[in-house]
Amino acid sequence: MAPVTPTQATTGAPEAPRTLDRREGPYGEVVLRQRAEPPAAPGTDGSGTPGASVIYEIIANGCFLMDTSDGRSERLLIDAALDALPAGRTRPSVLIGGLGVGFSLARAAQQPHWGRIVVVEREEAVIDWHRTGPLSAVSAAALADPRSEILHTDLVAHLRTDADQDTYDALCLDIDNGPDWTVTEDNDSLYSPDGLAACRDRLTPGGVLAVWSAQPSPAFEDALRNAGFSGVHTEEIPVVRGVPDAVHLARKGA
Repeated sequence: MAPVTPTQATTGAPEAPRTLDRREGPYGEVVLRQRAEPPAAPGTDGSGTPGASVIYEIIANGCFLMDTSDGRSERLLIDAALDALPAGRTRPSVLIGGLGVGFSLARAAQQPHWGRIVVVEREEAVIDWHRTGPLSAVSAAALADPRSEILHTDLVAHLRTDADQDTYDALCLDIDNGPDWTVTEDNDSLYSPDGLAACRDRLTPGGVLAVWSAQPSPAFEDALRNAGFSGVHTEEIPVVRGVPDAVHLARKGA
């Protein structure tokens, strides 16, 4: 746990984020930052626990992606996909698109119901931060799980490649801030008719597609229906900033 500075302890003002690693890769710049959240004042959250919490942030091309401050919506991505699968399916497989800060992988590994757990991550730096860096605090146990596998490749390309046509019972995708706010232009194709068709082709009959978004997208719900998915709906997660996070869910026909 990082020490609390005198200014922070007395004023409650957060410290400026500190850059831990910065790398330039084929998709642009990716940065890992650390910040300390101020200690809770007695009575404000029911605890009054002294000390600041260390939060890690991932920034891609200057765009904030995610941090370790919460994780409820990333865990819901896995929970909702599992709940939406047809009853009686044993040891379902899941493909997680985007390692991020590791909450989704950790959640899947905590659940004995899942069989094979595959994570696709295109940024080598992110994988390194989990294997040997600060984010191992989130993912170490999950990475050690024999069900888990990390593929260092681009998700969009992986879904469309002919070399690996594995199918999965669930696709849990979290590589952008949502269908309407992509990290790179290339990711736009994932949410296009061709991209959604590629997702559908990688699902087993009755399989579930779950897509994380920083806000609900009615237009994406329509795109899922137009792509031939059924049971399309959205689960929302209230967040402090006001606009809820969302998980879009859809099922491939049997």
